[in-house]
Amino acid sequence: MNHQKELALESALVLREAGHVVYFAGGAVRDQLLGKDPKDYDLATSARPDEVQALFKKSDAVGEHFGVIIVKGEGEMIEVATFRTDGSYTDGRRPESVEFSSPEKDAQRRDFTINGLFQDPLTEEIIDHVGGRADLEAGILRAIGEPQKRFEEDALRLMRAIRFAVMTGFEIEENTWAAIQECAPLLAQISPERIRDEFSHILVAKNRARGLDLLVASGLLKEFLPEALDLQGCEQPPQWHPEGDVYVHTRIALSLLDSPPLNLTLAVLLHDIGKPATQTWDEEAERFRFNGHDKVGAKIAEEILRRMRYSNHTIDEVSFMVSRHMQFMHVKDMRVAKLKRFMAAESFEMETELHRVDCDSSNGFRDNYDFVRGRKEEFAKEPLIPKPLLSGHDLIRDFDVPHGPGIGRILRTVQTEQLEGRLSDKEAAYHFVRETLLK
Repeated sequence: MNHQKELALESALVLREAGHVVYFAGGAVRDQLLGKDPKDYDLATSARPDEVQALFKKSDAVGEHFGVIIVKGEGEMIEVATFRTDGSYTDGRRPESVEFSSPEKDAQRRDFTINGLFQDPLTEEIIDHVGGRADLEAGILRAIGEPQKRFEEDALRLMRAIRFAVMTGFEIEENTWAAIQECAPLLAQISPERIRDEFSHILVAKNRARGLDLLVASGLLKEFLPEALDLQGCEQPPQWHPEGDVYVHTRIALSLLDSPPLNLTLAVLLHDIGKPATQTWDEEAERFRFNGHDKVGAKIAEEILRRMRYSNHTIDEVSFMVSRHMQFMHVKDMRVAKLKRFMAAESFEMETELHRVDCDSSNGFRDNYDFVRGRKEEFAKEPLIPKPLLSGHDLIRDFDVPHGPGIGRILRTVQTEQLEGRLSDKEAAYHFVRETLLK
């Protein structure tokens, strides 16, 4: 049994024996009914926060104002929340006050019907005050009560709606969808970090391309990533991109990824973000060109990711991949040393995947992809970048090379010869430097 579920069941039993009503709440109930293994188990109870703390010595009142107590076990923790109704929301995120109430009222304050279900942890009976079970069976995502009011209370629910629709494959109910479109500008009230986290969940979900479409159609993408809207209508040469404009190309590329890491999905999303800014018409060739869109795109990607508060590692890795994605066109012409250096990047596996979906979502030519995969197998017998044959200390001590950039140039030349297979030991490297570089 899941250790967190064990803790939740034990805690529920303690609360029940103390005379309190207690249920599993929210995502755990939804996921179980969908046939998925819940990741988190939360409890909702009639016990007040002070009563919960009195029953559990290992607990923290991190959300006592909202009736939430963290109960700790051996390496696990769960949230135990008192049934409540929320007061007014003035910041578009959290209520100014809460009032402890009943299960019926508590269910009404939640976001979507599929998240408003309770389950008796001991009998496994489903308690449904909002019609969530019928919506689960029908595959519908519906806001509880008045949709616009739900989104005005907490504008992050706008992003959560798209995430749940993508993760479940459910259709968004008509009135809920209309309210999302109406309330999209409210997303400006939400911190970039919270938007980023929801967006990241959407990007790594299996149906991420649908998620992108929903973000565009709802007006939400305009609020936090307007640069991506410029991809729509940005025409490309049909002989290379029969699939359509840059947006269509990008969404297809995203859909072709298989269980990708977040940084790869971001790189695929942003790999052509520089095309609208670099689009020119070549009269002689009668086609659009996008010269330098990789370098321009890397800068735009960095600005976007920094604005959305992604980590420095993500910003650096994604912008690096965007900056290099066009170099795959030249891999067959690279000298061995240059190719090895190109392939030695930590992100190269992700870059190769980016190139694969870039090809498969356009002309389908995989020649360069197949080439680097073959070369990878060929180079696998030894490190791509082996231990240097010489060091700067060697050059200073044995050749009286003065400190300065000249040392770096000599070492790189020696490394190139080593990567090309023309130098294999220190003695040969010494001879090469003496007879070739210092004559």
